[in-house]
Amino acid sequence: MQPTPTPNQRAWRRFRGQHRAVWATVFLGLVVLGSLLGPSLTGFDPNAGGELQYAAPTAAHWCGTDVHGRDLLTRLLVGTRISLLVGAVGAAVALVIGVIWGMTAAYVGGRVDNLMMRFVDVLYSLPNILFVMLGLITLEAFSTRYLNAHAPELVATLHLTALFVLIGAVSWLNMARIVRGQVLSLRTRPFVLASQALGAGHIRVLARQILPNILGVVIVYLSLTIPAVILYESFLSFLGRGIRPPQASLGTLIADGAAQLNPLRIRWWLVGFPAGLLASLLLALTFIGDGLRVALDPKADR
Repeated sequence: MQPTPTPNQRAWRRFRGQHRAVWATVFLGLVVLGSLLGPSLTGFDPNAGGELQYAAPTAAHWCGTDVHGRDLLTRLLVGTRISLLVGAVGAAVALVIGVIWGMTAAYVGGRVDNLMMRFVDVLYSLPNILFVMLGLITLEAFSTRYLNAHAPELVATLHLTALFVLIGAVSWLNMARIVRGQVLSLRTRPFVLASQALGAGHIRVLARQILPNILGVVIVYLSLTIPAVILYESFLSFLGRGIRPPQASLGTLIADGAAQLNPLRIRWWLVGFPAGLLASLLLALTFIGDGLRVALDPKADR
């Protein structure tokens, strides 16, 4: 008689049954590995120019070169690393804010819940992308006035950190609503009431009883938040308010390629490869999120 599989084993079995999610995970793993290896994989410096400007894809340069003769494949790998970093950090910021906000609102309830969720509704009605741009512009003005002449590396670090935090700070609203809905359905369950009756404090009830029961939903939505954050960063970089040169992200590479398009000669590889990689990356993350949703749903076995 075979032993009964554990919940984690059943979840892994359900995830393996989602073939799109499995292949998307393999693709994402290869992309992450390539972005970490970067120049050591291609043998080119991502910021060093060359004599072959606007070279079409060849055996020497698989994705061609840009206006400065830099190997586009190398810059794609480095840009993907930054885009993934922005997505991971921004999603982590959204996770922390959204989970704390949603759990607090639902657990406390009453007027506190109503006030906190009305605040979320107000933020929903505002153009969040403008707040991010305004924050970056304000930081840029402060840096130019007080820091730029003395510490350019510090300015670049502050700009990148602010980009992470600001994108995450406007991406937590959906997370807060989802967590609130889950906590509302759990706070009156017998195991929660029993824990409270035994004298457990509010923080302990939230951390030991409620949070583990909503972790599956949080993980699924976190996997769907990462592509949204990456898209945010790509849009900002396309507008010139995201990653600063000489650093590159998929958004800046698309913007650079779009600037070179003209009716006389279309250098398709400058836009096609960055846009194709961005679309493939977002699609893979979406498939993984969908696979996690099925894997962490016990009802899927039935």
